[in-house]
Amino acid sequence: MAAHLKKRVYEEFSKVVQIPHEEIPAKKLRLSKPSKSAALHIDLCKTTSSTDALQYLLQFARKPVEAESVEGVVRILLEHYYKETDNSVRLKIASLLGLLSKTQGFSPDCIVDDAINALSNEKSHQVLAQLLDTLLIFGTQLPDSPAVRQTLVDVAWKHLSDTYFGVRNKCLQLLGCLGMVDTSLHKDEGLGTSTGVGGVRDVQSIISDYFADQDPRVRTAAIKAMLQLHERGMKIHQIIYDQACRLLSDDYEQVRSAAVQMVWVLSQLYPESIVPIPSSNEEIRLVDDAFGKISHMVSDGSWMVRVQAAKTLGSMLQVSHHFLEQTLDKKLMSDLRRKRTAHERAKELFASGEFSSGRKWADDTPKEKLDTNTVNLIASGACGAFVHGLEDEMFEVRIAAVEALCQLARSSPSFAEKCLDFLVDMFNDEIEEVRLQSIHVLREISTHITLREDQLDTVLAVLEDSSRDIREALHELLCYTNVSTKECIQLALLELLKNLNKYPTDRISVWKCLKFLGSRHPTLVLPLVPELLSTHPYFDTPEPDMDDPAYIAVLVLVFNAAKSCPTMPALFSDHTFRHYAYLRDSLSHLVPPLRLPGRKQVYGLDSEDSGCGSVSVESSQLFLQQSLNRVSTIQNLEAPEAQDLLDFTIRDLQRLGELQTELAGAADFCATYLRCQLLLMKALQEKLWNMAVPLCLKQNVTATAATQQILEETYKLEFLYSGLESRQVATIHHVRLQAKALQLILTARTRQGSVLDHLISSCEKFLQEVESFQRLFLTELPHLQDSFVDKLLELMPRLSSCKPVEMVKILQTTLRQSRLLQLRLPEQIHRATATIIEPTGESDNPLRFTSGLVVALDIDATLENVQDPQNSVKVQVLYPDGQSHVIHPKPGDFRKPGPDRHRLITQVYLSHTAWTEPSQIEVRLLLAYSSSSASFSSTCLATKLGWSDSNDTIPPPETSIEGTIPFSKPVKVYIMPKPARR
Repeated sequence: MAAHLKKRVYEEFSKVVQIPHEEIPAKKLRLSKPSKSAALHIDLCKTTSSTDALQYLLQFARKPVEAESVEGVVRILLEHYYKETDNSVRLKIASLLGLLSKTQGFSPDCIVDDAINALSNEKSHQVLAQLLDTLLIFGTQLPDSPAVRQTLVDVAWKHLSDTYFGVRNKCLQLLGCLGMVDTSLHKDEGLGTSTGVGGVRDVQSIISDYFADQDPRVRTAAIKAMLQLHERGMKIHQIIYDQACRLLSDDYEQVRSAAVQMVWVLSQLYPESIVPIPSSNEEIRLVDDAFGKISHMVSDGSWMVRVQAAKTLGSMLQVSHHFLEQTLDKKLMSDLRRKRTAHERAKELFASGEFSSGRKWADDTPKEKLDTNTVNLIASGACGAFVHGLEDEMFEVRIAAVEALCQLARSSPSFAEKCLDFLVDMFNDEIEEVRLQSIHVLREISTHITLREDQLDTVLAVLEDSSRDIREALHELLCYTNVSTKECIQLALLELLKNLNKYPTDRISVWKCLKFLGSRHPTLVLPLVPELLSTHPYFDTPEPDMDDPAYIAVLVLVFNAAKSCPTMPALFSDHTFRHYAYLRDSLSHLVPPLRLPGRKQVYGLDSEDSGCGSVSVESSQLFLQQSLNRVSTIQNLEAPEAQDLLDFTIRDLQRLGELQTELAGAADFCATYLRCQLLLMKALQEKLWNMAVPLCLKQNVTATAATQQILEETYKLEFLYSGLESRQVATIHHVRLQAKALQLILTARTRQGSVLDHLISSCEKFLQEVESFQRLFLTELPHLQDSFVDKLLELMPRLSSCKPVEMVKILQTTLRQSRLLQLRLPEQIHRATATIIEPTGESDNPLRFTSGLVVALDIDATLENVQDPQNSVKVQVLYPDGQSHVIHPKPGDFRKPGPDRHRLITQVYLSHTAWTEPSQIEVRLLLAYSSSSASFSSTCLATKLGWSDSNDTIPPPETSIEGTIPFSKPVKVYIMPKPARR
């Protein structure tokens, strides 16, 4: 029995009970950030003095604050504000309230009442001014709260009676930024009531009351507040005009400068209104009266006011013609003087009697004598306003006067002819900037004028200037200028040839100038042809040297004139026809095609004209779109046929870009994109992925090279072309993402897990790039359906949790199954191009210098469609031994002769060890770029922290890729470093 019990005990205690496994839920951690408001309260309470509190607030202003913490921080600051007795600390707190209210995602309507309450209890004028500035920020942040804005305007009106000018300035600024013309203001002790002892007034009448304030800073603020109302689209009352005119004679220049702007605004609002002339019964248009008063300000004692007045005159295009001409004559013209009719003079003579009675002194004086001070239609000080401006001692005033003349002359051909002499005289100004601006102005009004011989002589004298910018600007002026006689053509040619002899580097500019000069004046060039070509009716003359730049300049002038003058080729000699054929091939952009009778079969000169005509831009655009549509069908073709289709399409697009320059950028862009797709298709061909890795090493190398080429091409697509839209940029990034996926797959195949850590980091980096793509191009994802990135985003949960080897297999399958993404062209695409003019690379004479020292190489290049060339364009020098130097030109080396065009004129310093014989170096231009996947996120972060004074704490993106793209043809230059003499 005992043994039986013992057995049962052992059985009971040895029974195994299997409890079903239950998954223990994972503990979730919540990361809590320390409260900004609590930390601020603790730190402010720790401060022992106002100096410590001020120092802490200055440090706090440099730190970012999240939108959800702003209200708590503001409450702590307001609480400390009420306790603080030091004015400087309260001032800083008031400033911080305004900065915090600019935080994105925070609405300041919850603290407006607190700020107004603090304002009503404040005694310090400086703190009052800062609080009003903070209220102005609140109002601008709440454009959809008219009740709050009206309350702020009422507060501003209440404090306009403050004795401190800063408070009145801020009140006027608040009225100008928030006040409404059709809203009445109520001034009393309770801001919410509708009536009060202060009465009801309009915003404009309140602001205009302070035009006569005792402080000039307040008067200036009042005018600027009125101008602010105008900028917000509110119409200013005409009754302000008289007050603004009186302010033109104020003692302070800031007031006069603002008053000039105020008078101009009213002249544009009410140009046809009639205003009386003081001390007479005459009336004139308001715009004419304002023009006369502003013209008078060109003789102001302050040069800043003179500049403001001169600039303002240029925009008054509605002024009467006789008022306009008066600005060029210092004497008052007769048509601006009030003259009485014969009936009025006879009536006065009859009323006074035929003879003097002697009872009244000097009653027999001549009645025709007029007092010019009382009956002038324009102030005598305004006569010759532009003459005064062009002769001013300050070059800023002279430049402003020249620009104003340009604006007025463009709208009035007769005024352009009258101001021609004055502009030509400015070519002799002592300041280079004034001379250059005068040349540009004369170029803009050249369609309205024809130069006389004496004027042309003055213009051509500028060709002696040592400044290259001045000479090239004058060449461009001569391109579009009309001259009157053949002597003018001869004079211009002689001076240009002298310029060419003195400055050989101006060769291209002089030839271009003579091209336009000949095409604009064919009839004037015709009688000069025998003399220019040194031909004789009976005797043979020696054949000139075709290497002479001066002879080429003469031929360019003659050939361009011959295009519009069919009788001119009869004057050419036989060698002139041969020279034409040579120049037509070598300088086709300067020499036009000519119809030369009997010469076509010999020289083939009319080959261009014999064609069926150039293809229209519309048909070329249609062909380009059809080519892209045809490529979209390659999904239905086998791999060889699809590759052939891409090859043919790329060839067609390249040829289209050569034939149609207007579509060259778009055609090159599409061809480059399709080349990327062709490389990707070849790298993903079937036989590469069905073989073992050791059997396809050569194919792996080829695929790796293709991947690297695709990445380079995508950077060209993104940074070498301008005018891209967001969809095109997303398409480029999509191709780049495909190339990086292929790069990751090839890395995993070739290394076979030998470097596992590297593979893991590469996979993590690729996932980050996919997430970055999704964040940057979220709005474009609907247009990327069934694409590679669309499938990746669907598989992102699986990719994030799988092993690297499995991830590579998924990427390989997804990449091979993804379809070609259709490219949609934007309206305009332009390719950045660069052409090196100097050095030409044609000289066989080496540039000799002593080894160890430097020699300067002049670089002259034209840049087309380059964005921000000062930071992106670099010069590369490649030596024969493989050394490469990259030089960053100075910002002052870039000029901008026209829209989307830049000119680079710089010097590159060369140095090397001694060589035994001359050799060639290569000079080319590079376009630098910086690509960062975190650029958009950095921008968003900067926007979020916009309230802070600086964003120095933002770290730079870690995945930025910097590189350079060659975008000019290399030029080879012979150099010879000689050994140093001992």
